Amino acid sequence: MSTHSFQSLNYRHRTPSLGRRRSLDSPPPTLALTPKSNDNYKQTISISSAVKTFSVSSSTSASAQTTSFDHLGRLLAAKDFLEADNETRRLLIALAGEAAQKRGYVFFSEVQFISKSDLQTIDQLWRSNSNNKFGYSVQKRLWEKSDKDFTRFFIKVGWMKKLDTEILQYNYRAFPDEFMWELNEETPEGHLPLTNALRGTQLLTCILTHPAFTDEEQEESAIDEEEEKQQLPVGKGLFKTNYSF
Repeated sequence: MSTHSFQSLNYRHRTPSLGRRRSLDSPPPTLALTPKSNDNYKQTISISSAVKTFSVSSSTSASAQTTSFDHLGRLLAAKDFLEADNETRRLLIALAGEAAQKRGYVFFSEVQFISKSDLQTIDQLWRSNSNNKFGYSVQKRLWEKSDKDFTRFFIKVGWMKKLDTEILQYNYRAFPDEFMWELNEETPEGHLPLTNALRGTQLLTCILTHPAFTDEEQEESAIDEEEEKQQLPVGKGLFKTNYSF
């Protein structure tokens, strides 16, 4: 197993070489993808009173297709966060366009084709079913508080774990067993949903900087500000090269 050493967590993040686990942005094999075009995009949102469910109707000159958020809403309401993470991945691929659907994963350059309202719907479902602990907007806030340093961000949201060694060391968690799929006090804020770093951090960057989240007001208390100003301890760390969730 190859490792990477660093003197400070403030270093410039490099994309790790990953193992052969299924990519985070690869869809579950049994789920069908629904094509969508971003041309002349029109949307309607419906909410049921029993369970918070959403659907977006996509209309084009050629055909009308529907991508439903109902299943994601049901999974999150049932607190089945592992399957909700898989469904979120499927939705991103479906919403990114036909090329992403044929390929089975999303290129960072295709995030722009996902509508603002669709990403906000996914984020709202995650936040409303996790007491505002999970969601892309939560991750964006934590990423910005980490000075957009992905190593600090990964540690903050619990995607890396501290090793019990004399030297300060962190390893990437192995998917799915080492991630936290329950909502409790020990689950880090922003832990879910997961975004793959198999092809680098550009995909996650494009999601967090999407117009869906750029206009959100991030209200923070003085206590939170003070806590976030505290830097992580400086020291050497080792990273295993398995970050393929």
